[in-house]
Amino acid sequence: MSENIDALIALWPRFADGIVATLQLTIGGSVLALLLAALLGITARQPNVLARGAARVFIEFFRGTSLLVQLFWFFYVLPLFFPDLFDNREVAGLIAGIVALGLNYGAYGAEVVRGALNSVPKGQWEASIALSLSPTRRMFRIIWPQAWAIMLPSLSNLGIMLLKGTAVASVVYMQDITFIGGVLRQRTNDTFFSYGVTMVMYFVIAYVLVLIANALEVRAKRRLGMAPAGTSIFRPSAAKTGVS
Repeated sequence: MSENIDALIALWPRFADGIVATLQLTIGGSVLALLLAALLGITARQPNVLARGAARVFIEFFRGTSLLVQLFWFFYVLPLFFPDLFDNREVAGLIAGIVALGLNYGAYGAEVVRGALNSVPKGQWEASIALSLSPTRRMFRIIWPQAWAIMLPSLSNLGIMLLKGTAVASVVYMQDITFIGGVLRQRTNDTFFSYGVTMVMYFVIAYVLVLIANALEVRAKRRLGMAPAGTSIFRPSAAKTGVS
C-alpha cells in the first residue's frame, strides 16, 4: 500500500491538472447545455410548426446518437474546418469535448425545460397575458422564474451526469481525471486502488456541484415564497409544492 501512496503522491501534480481539465469540460459543457436547453425547450413550445419541428429534430438527433460517436465526430471533423485552432490535440479534445457534451446534454435538458414550462399553472400564463406584457417579458418575468424552481432538481441531475460523461474525453487525448487514473493503474498495477482514487475524486466534485445546485434551488424557491423556514442546501426539498 505504501508504494501505491508514493505513486499517487508522485502523480498528484498531474492529477491536479486532470481535475482542472475535468472542471473545464464540466463547466464549459454545462454552460453550453443550459443555453441550448433553454433555447430548445422554449422553441419546442412555439406555435410555429417549422420552429417547433426544427427544435424536435435537433433534440431527438442528439438524444438518439451516442455521446462517444459525437465526440469522435467533432474531434476529427472540426479540425478540417479550423486547422489552425486545433494544432494542439489536447486543445482539440477540450473543444470537441465541450461541444459534444453541451449538445448531447442540452438535448436532454431541453425536455426538462419544456416539461417545467408546461408545469407552470395555466392561471399564471393567463395572468401574464392579462397584464399585456410582451411574449418575451411574459416568459422571463412571470413564467421562467416559476419554471426555473421546478426544473432545477432535474437539471442538477443532468449536471452530475455530464460530469461523469466527461470521462469519455480521455479517449481523445484529454488528460482528465480518468486518463491520469489509468496512468496510476499502469504504475501501481493495482486497479482497485487506482480507480478507487479516481472515483473518490469524481464523488467530491459531484457533491460540491450538488450543494451548488441545492443552493440555487433554495434561492429560487425563496424568491417565490415556496421555501419554509429550515430549508437549506442540505434539505432543498423541504418546500411547499404550489405557486401562489
